[in-house]
Amino acid sequence: MARPFRFGVNLLAPAERSQWQEKCRTAEALGYDVIKVPDHLGMPAPFPALVAAAEATERPRLGTFVLNSAFWNPTLLAREVATTDQLTGGRLELGLGTGYVQAEHDAAGLPFGKPGERVDHLQRTIEELDRLYGSDEFVPQPLQRPRPPLLIGGNGDRVLRLTARHAEIAAFTAIRTGPDAKPTVLTAAQLDERVATYRRFAADRAEPAELNLLIHIVEATGDRRAAVQRHLPDFPHLTEDEALDLPILLLGTARQMADQLRAQRERYGFSYITVLEPVMEAFAPV
Repeated sequence: MARPFRFGVNLLAPAERSQWQEKCRTAEALGYDVIKVPDHLGMPAPFPALVAAAEATERPRLGTFVLNSAFWNPTLLAREVATTDQLTGGRLELGLGTGYVQAEHDAAGLPFGKPGERVDHLQRTIEELDRLYGSDEFVPQPLQRPRPPLLIGGNGDRVLRLTARHAEIAAFTAIRTGPDAKPTVLTAAQLDERVATYRRFAADRAEPAELNLLIHIVEATGDRRAAVQRHLPDFPHLTEDEALDLPILLLGTARQMADQLRAQRERYGFSYITVLEPVMEAFAPV
């Protein structure tokens, strides 16, 4: 039986208290299951934003999508996560990644390690969180035990191995960042290969993880081919048909988009869908 869908929205724009609360209430009213915040300079600080979201809402889960683990000392992060889980009534989902924006590290005066070094730090962070939350001497402890559900984002082999070993949620972006830091969109076939690789690493899991996909573009339209033509400049390496097949691109009527999501759940296993704040209302009818 297919896993039921969950839908999350990643809120990107800073706002003062009443505006932030109104955004969160809107997300709840639109039916989103998870309210998320990223971890980038120029965007809301994740943990206070999630506490404020909890105060403004009753139903949605609350998540980081995703923390740049290279920004964080693992012990201090353990304190932040536990406190936030307590203050949100056990609604937190912890999303972690390696980080990929060197300019943010430069602006913060933090070193930006090589890809392998950033994965090493992510691994240390996960292991240290588990160690601290397993110790009676560490306080505060999270409300959810042994810790909040862990989401790990990334497509590389080492990150997928970590995800298979530790995470309750495996998050795929369908975008690859190369050595030049320029993002490249994965084709449907390339994403097939990445998901298959994850499943191979996760073959020995007792419980299957939930699979998450970030949708980058949502456009309600009665003419999918005309719509995709407007987006082709963003995907110069793809044909029109390849672009229409991109999992991160939702174009069409609400019914067509819903059919696409069901087909992707069947093909890849994606049952947890995340969209970005600018398309929060456009996606809601789906």
